[in-house]
Parts: sequence; C-alpha cells; structure tokens
Amino acid sequence: MTPFVAVFSVFMLLPILSSLLLSFTDMTSADIRTPFAVDFVGLGQYATVLSDPDFQTAALVTAAFVVIGIPVTVVFGLALAIALNSGIRRARPLFRVIFYAPVVTSIVAVAVIWKYILAPDGFLNMGLAVVGIAGPDWLNDPAFALPSLIAMAVWRNTGTLMVIFLAGLQGIPQELLEAATVDGAGAWRRFTSVTVPLLRPTILLGSVLISIGYLQFFEEAFVMTGGGPLNSTLSATLYTFRIFEYGDYATASAASYIIFLAIAVVSVVQFRVFRRKT
Repeated sequence: MTPFVAVFSVFMLLPILSSLLLSFTDMTSADIRTPFAVDFVGLGQYATVLSDPDFQTAALVTAAFVVIGIPVTVVFGLALAIALNSGIRRARPLFRVIFYAPVVTSIVAVAVIWKYILAPDGFLNMGLAVVGIAGPDWLNDPAFALPSLIAMAVWRNTGTLMVIFLAGLQGIPQELLEAATVDGAGAWRRFTSVTVPLLRPTILLGSVLISIGYLQFFEEAFVMTGGGPLNSTLSATLYTFRIFEYGDYATASAASYIIFLAIAVVSVVQFRVFRRKT
C-alpha cells in the first residue's frame, strides 16, 4: 500500500489540508513568494463569501439546479430502465449504449453542441418555426437560460441512472412480482408496493451520485453562458473559479469548502430520508 499512500498523500491529502488552512488566511496571488507571511483571519473569509451578493445568487442558482434537476433525472432514468427491463429484450445492449453515450462524451463537447442547438438560429428554434412558433433566445434570456442548462444536464445524466436502475431492477426476484400479480395487484400497485421499496437503496445511490455532480455543475455554465445573463446561471463552482482567477486564493478556498459542506449536508439528508423508510 506504500506507493498508493505516498501518491495520495502528496497529490491529494497535502493539497486538501493546505487549501483548508489557506481558507483561514488572507492569501492572494501577491503572497505566493512569501506564503508564510500571510495573516490568520479565522472565519473571516467564510463570512466574506456568505455575505457576497454574487455568492448568494450563485447558491440560489445551484439550489434550483439541484432541486429541479435531481427529481427529473431520477424519473427519466427510472422510466427508461423500466422500459428496457420489461419491453425490450433483444436490442437492450444497443439501447444501453445509445442512452449512455452522452455520459462518456466530453462535457465540453456536449455543451458546445447544445450551445449551437439553443442558439437563436439553432436547430431547436428551426424546429419550432416549422410549426409556427417563434423560439426565444434560450441562452441569453434570464427566464430560459437556467432551464436550458437543466434540460441539458438531465439529458446527459439520465443514462447514468438508467444503467444503475436497470441493474437494480434485474436484481428484484421475479417471484415477488408474480406473487403480487396472483394476489390481484395491477401494474401500478406492483410498481409502488414491490418495485420501488426494493429499489430504494438503488435510488439512494443514484440520487447521491447525481446530487454531487449537480452541486458542482460548472462546465455547462462556463461554456454555454459564462454565468449570464444577469448571473442567472452563475453556479457556486463558477463563482469560486472567478474568485480564484482574480487571485484571491483564500476566499476561493473558503468558497470551495462551503460547497463541500453543502454536498455533505445534502448527502446526509438523502441517507436519512431513505433510511427512515427501510
């Protein structure tokens, strides 16, 4: 284990601890040559971040992205998994590849393609024009920019949950479903009383994985909107990137750990909610 521990300590543990200590100082890019001459400010950087109106906006945007994106992604992923598990047999591997392809495709490439699709003269508005609808400027209208990013994220991450849920569905004993059918349970009753309870650990795994990714969404906003218009797509990670880019390393570190705490809290809440029902 020594090689792994050494590499992990040098390239992961040491930077993590260093950034944590950095968040309690006032270090900027001007202090790189004299990193030990910085002042200790305690929780001052955290207070600065939390009181920044831009961070508050970014937090609300990220919360909306998570609150809307996770349920929609779970529903679509579960629907596709059920369809593949019950209605499609021979071509199941092909459909797995088709729906999972966006997951393994570079997020930057996906964002660039969607940017062209959602352009004022892009494919989506061209399709709407065929039926007589004048499409909006999706990425430059504050009312549509964030929903557009959520739609892209749902499209890209549905394949992940589909594969996870499909594995969970194939692990459900068919005898239980057959017994429920014999007892007179219809398709919906079998789904709510047998399938969903047995899938609860799988749903927990999928929702935690997706929530971690959605709380850190960055590339979508960075490539497609730059956080605009009017900060309507400014995510917490994009806010942190901007602060780091300005050379305010201590404040950026504090913002990073606030995001880390948010991820930890959301994950704990999900575990507790699902554990109560098991």
